[in-house]
Amino acid sequence: MPRIGFYGDDFTGSVDALLQFRRAGLSGVLVTSNDVEIPAGDNDVVGIAGVARSLPTEAMAAEVVPALRRLLDLDPIVVQYKACSTADSSATVGSLGRAIELARKLFPAAPVPVLFAQPDFGRYTFFSHHFARDGDLIHRLDRQPTMVNHPVTPATESDLRRHLASQTTVAIGALHWPAIADAQRLEAALNSGEGTVVVCDAFTNEQIDRVAAAILTGPHQPRFVLGSGGLSGGLGRAMDVPHRLPPPASDPTPATGPTLVLNGSRSAGTRGQVEAAARAGWPTLDLFAPATPQRAARLHAAGSDLVVDAAATPRPGPSISQAVEVGLADLADTCLRQNPTTRLVVCGGDTSGKVLRHLGVERLTVVGQPWGNVALCEASGAAPHLRQVELVLKGGQMGHLDLFDDVRHGRRYEPSDVTSHSPHRLIPDSSRERPGCSPTPPPARTPR
Repeated sequence: MPRIGFYGDDFTGSVDALLQFRRAGLSGVLVTSNDVEIPAGDNDVVGIAGVARSLPTEAMAAEVVPALRRLLDLDPIVVQYKACSTADSSATVGSLGRAIELARKLFPAAPVPVLFAQPDFGRYTFFSHHFARDGDLIHRLDRQPTMVNHPVTPATESDLRRHLASQTTVAIGALHWPAIADAQRLEAALNSGEGTVVVCDAFTNEQIDRVAAAILTGPHQPRFVLGSGGLSGGLGRAMDVPHRLPPPASDPTPATGPTLVLNGSRSAGTRGQVEAAARAGWPTLDLFAPATPQRAARLHAAGSDLVVDAAATPRPGPSISQAVEVGLADLADTCLRQNPTTRLVVCGGDTSGKVLRHLGVERLTVVGQPWGNVALCEASGAAPHLRQVELVLKGGQMGHLDLFDDVRHGRRYEPSDVTSHSPHRLIPDSSRERPGCSPTPPPARTPR
């Protein structure tokens, strides 16, 4: 039986969790819906990739409850609800408070540890206030340019206790960093008080590991926890497993077929990556321009690498999301049928899950980590052209500027260690972004 089960509330976040467990030496597999059979085998980790982050709160039970029940049936030690490291949610969309309420009805009564820190992503929690990197700066969450301007769940509160309190009536407590070094206080905070949510500070991996170890040694099993890929990594490192895998491959090979980038992300980071690809000579097509599907198929058939951009021009309307997902999935299907060796890149946390489900992808495994926290995966589905698809999923704020070019050429990228080497500056609470100021783009890749 797997030792850890997790449900990811979007697909890029689910792959991040799988990567963090894999980096800790645990074997794992990710399925793309509750309807996909979990493959037999001795996996330490089983994940279910979901779409709860983009769902109205009233629709979450139908998505989340069957997934949590299915994971419970596997009898793991711990089940993680994997959420974005920027705590993307609100009372009306993708509510993390609602996720906690649903889980409390299924799991043994126990405190619910909540940890969003992920230092290698530039995410830190200090006295319950959350901070997130943007470019070379660290901002309080409600000052971080991308999150403040998030189109669905804009950040208005950095105190994670208050953020969650707006989404649930469950009592919310906190574990602040001075208590993490005190084993007795740490154990008491995480294992006493049946109905509480415990928001955990962390700004180093050592602190995360202490919290994870306390979770795993507590008396409550199976244990429900909620948090980022940082928590996934900590649980993986603290888990007692008989054999650990070597680190995932960090030296990629060039794509054997054309590379197809499908973009549904509206983040400034992804926009910079699309523009960098265009400067590097990639044909870049607007999904909604006339004859784009036909032109994209012709270019792909001729062996061209290609970006198809569904976010080039803002297009309002209730049906636009479905048009994006179906349009990008249909293009991917056409191109993979023409050439199954296509290396596929899908951008957008909410978009990617619906694209892959529409395409028919059923399972993912991590095969490499050549580009920081952007993983190279192998995806598979029932159709012949989906047997072994090279796949990269990228959330809006993930990846360096030249990511697409490095993916197609198989070039390795090593980001600096933001916890000790990079000159990130902390923005004081009193600071304000200038109106209309664009977030700093990620630094350009230094050739190796």
